[in-house]
Amino acid sequence: MMIQPLLVMSGKRDSNPRPSAWEADALPTELLPLVNLFCKDMSVILSVKGKIPEFGKNCFLAPNCTVVGDVKMGDNCSVWFNAVVRGDVNSIDIGNNVNIQDGVVLHCTYLKSPAVIGNNVSIGHNALVHGCILKSNVLVGMGAIVMDNAVVNEFCIIAAGSVVLENTICEPGYIYAGTPARKIKPVTEEQRAMLKKLPLNYIMYAKWFTDSYQEEE
Repeated sequence: MMIQPLLVMSGKRDSNPRPSAWEADALPTELLPLVNLFCKDMSVILSVKGKIPEFGKNCFLAPNCTVVGDVKMGDNCSVWFNAVVRGDVNSIDIGNNVNIQDGVVLHCTYLKSPAVIGNNVSIGHNALVHGCILKSNVLVGMGAIVMDNAVVNEFCIIAAGSVVLENTICEPGYIYAGTPARKIKPVTEEQRAMLKKLPLNYIMYAKWFTDSYQEEE
């Protein structure tokens, strides 16, 4: 049984979206007796203090993700299952081709630390990104934490499970790992290519969930 995702073409979303009934013919016949009402768009998009999230072209929002408040998102971004982008206490600016994977929390600090995400950034499953700057072509690994006023520069990889402490400046082109995260070694050419390719993969994955998807030959 599949719940439809939301594909935002551009602009602002209604701050109070209404769920719609799932079309009966979209479900296998044997499941129809079990169905009462399904929400076709289950992503939570809310205004906060009059500020409504803004989206660029072709942004994918998985059903059960949450995006609220002062959030500006560029083109071809994706917010995956159970991810939360919470622009209530400060602003969150997100560039193009950014994937915010399952279970990610992206938040800020009131009056102090907004969040700024560059282009071609991948934020791995269950990572916490809080009031910091991620520049372009960055990977934050699964379960990693990046804290307030940290700056993760271009072509950095934050290893899975690492903790980047407040005010840390990550030098461009290096892998950081550990608790607290420390510079480990330079990013290889192969890893640089991966940092460019991974966002493109997530654009492709998002298309698989849309009604307009057709298998490429």
